[in-house]
Amino acid sequence: MKFIEMTGETLDEIINDGELHSQDLAAAGVMGTSIVRINQQGDIEVRCPNKWRVIGGLLGDFEDRIRKTTGLDWA
Repeated sequence: MKFIEMTGETLDEIINDGELHSQDLAAAGVMGTSIVRINQQGDIEVRCPNKWRVIGGLLGDFEDRIRKTTGLDWA
């Protein structure tokens, strides 16, 4: 499966209305410096000490938002 990794701060910039909100990120343990990744289906995972944990998902045209904001492509 391919992902794009970013910080929690960058994820907060990408999120649209109807998706996770800042308070939802904090409740899921995502801080500005957290490492998160998103797969091509829009699933968001946060890096924990010994695993990745799914915390939600993105909707709509998230692929372009991610590429534009991060400058990265799926790897």
